[in-house]
Amino acid sequence: MGNKNSTSSVKENPLPTSEQCNHQDASTSGEINTYEKLAERRSTPRSQTTFYKVMLVLNVAAWVGLVVALILFHYARPDFISGVQAYWGIKGDTSWSEDYVSAMTFMLLACLVLSLVSMLMRARRNRRQKDKFGVNLFVLLAIVAISLVTVATTLGLFPD
Repeated sequence: MGNKNSTSSVKENPLPTSEQCNHQDASTSGEINTYEKLAERRSTPRSQTTFYKVMLVLNVAAWVGLVVALILFHYARPDFISGVQAYWGIKGDTSWSEDYVSAMTFMLLACLVLSLVSMLMRARRNRRQKDKFGVNLFVLLAIVAISLVTVATTLGLFPD
């Protein structure tokens, strides 16, 4: 069995057969795994996995949340009083709408959380050098962070 000068006809089989793998895996984990299943898992495109789809849904939800926050900003801000309106004495609302501001702040915080979760999931998923991380989440995070700071300073939430 060992040296090259022996004339025994014993064949060595370094790789276990499919039945041996099934028997070993079934005894340890309670489930049958084959080389075919493992190869199938590796050959599945990333875009077809559930993890990727969840990541994509979180990313889209965060961007949609930003659009909703922009719509809420439109309704929350005070009216612009032009010179013609001031001259003619037309009154306009010069205060922020509290309901819309609180809803906008909530949406911005939700966008921040969703983008951070999506970034964390993408960082856990991308392990190879050729995997791309994506810039859109960093852009979204920057926009949301700047918006939250601007809203907080405009409304006087930070003490001087």
